Amino acid sequence: MIPPSANDTLKHRLSPAVENYLKAIYTLQFSHPQVSTSLLAEHIGVKPASVTGMLKTLAEMNLVSYTPYRGVELTGAGQQIALEVVRHHRLIELYLVEALGYRWDEVHGEA
Repeated sequence: MIPPSANDTLKHRLSPAVENYLKAIYTLQFSHPQVSTSLLAEHIGVKPASVTGMLKTLAEMNLVSYTPYRGVELTGAGQQIALEVVRHHRLIELYLVEALGYRWDEVHGEA
């Protein structure tokens, strides 16, 4: 049996909140050169102080590079996990449309 990679092991320990933060950072980085705490807070719908606490936790897990007042970037491991989360979300959306007959405009919230 092949031992799981460090990212596979880490992925199984992540909370939905951590996954949501990684996905949000991943999404925002395409339209914003710097993902700030306030931008992330607005996107997720929480207070900036909550974001700061989570970013410190994510930095300790080596999933983001966070510098106060400068913003946050995903590390290689963080980007890999964020991509997995996005792909999983899209697969669920596809299943809802093809197997259960949802319309595309209905599936994002359900997935």
